Amino acid sequence: MPLSRFNKIQLGVFPTPIQKLPRLSAHLGGPQIYIKRDDLTGLALGGNKTRKLEYLLADALAKDSDCIITAGAAQSNHCRQTAAAAAMLGLECHLVLGGQAPNVANGNLLLDQLFAAHIHWSGDKRKGEDIPNIVAALREQGRNPYVVPYGGSNMIGSLGFINAFYELHAQCKDAAMPAEFSDIVFASSSGATHCGLVLGKEVCNVSSRIIGINIDKDEQGKDSYKSQLHTLIKDTANKLAVGYPADIDEIQLKDDYIGAGYGVVGELEREAIALCAQLEGILLDPVYTGRAMGGLIDMIRKGRFSADSNVLFWHTGGAPALFSYAEVLQQVD
Repeated sequence: MPLSRFNKIQLGVFPTPIQKLPRLSAHLGGPQIYIKRDDLTGLALGGNKTRKLEYLLADALAKDSDCIITAGAAQSNHCRQTAAAAAMLGLECHLVLGGQAPNVANGNLLLDQLFAAHIHWSGDKRKGEDIPNIVAALREQGRNPYVVPYGGSNMIGSLGFINAFYELHAQCKDAAMPAEFSDIVFASSSGATHCGLVLGKEVCNVSSRIIGINIDKDEQGKDSYKSQLHTLIKDTANKLAVGYPADIDEIQLKDDYIGAGYGVVGELEREAIALCAQLEGILLDPVYTGRAMGGLIDMIRKGRFSADSNVLFWHTGGAPALFSYAEVLQQVD
């Protein structure tokens, strides 16, 4: 399925490398673990959102937008990369962030400020609930704003990870790589990464299991995240004329590791971050990849993968957030 009919701009450095993790694999005594380094995409300290933004901001430019609006948590990796991409393109950036303004900015928030993003604090609303008001105000000023959805997750954003699966498929033709990974494990939160990998697998006709580790609790009064993800996959598949088994049970989304909720770090995340740092020299983040790797480690310990399998962990970035979690990461449960 060619993606060339969709607008795309270059924001990152691709392909990102795949590395074997021999010491972590030996420590856990399970399958061979590999890692896809989307923390090295090159835009503003890296991250998977760069892939989505290459399509989303191309769409913004095609629509003659002069400013970008998106939303997230105070330490949002998505917002940091969006602000950087907007700066590259000469577009004004507005970020609607959950929480209150801190006395001192650090981590991703500091980087947002360096990219000259306009910050709008929204209290306990971190998923863009206040965006319509900001859009209206900008339009009254004669501006033409473009809204990048929460996490960059819609059909256009999903194209970035269909393209990513093409990239992975090409890398697996290298003799040093497994011809196919038995499982691909990653942090699943807003949906487009998961959607793109599921559909990319279908397009490339491989048998890898796509396993998302759910990062956030479902919101009361709204459809479950799995239901929303199912809708995104179905709608994107229909628009792209990609075959997809429509049963929601086909989606592998692990809810076992949500713990106390989004952004709440526990022993699962602390151990995963420490093991990857100490055994492989690789930094995970406390919100997404720390939790996802913690889930993978737990599944390995429970024998969910055969010892002779090759499992790929897709690193989605986020290390700048480590600095804002310094105190929590040094706690012991």
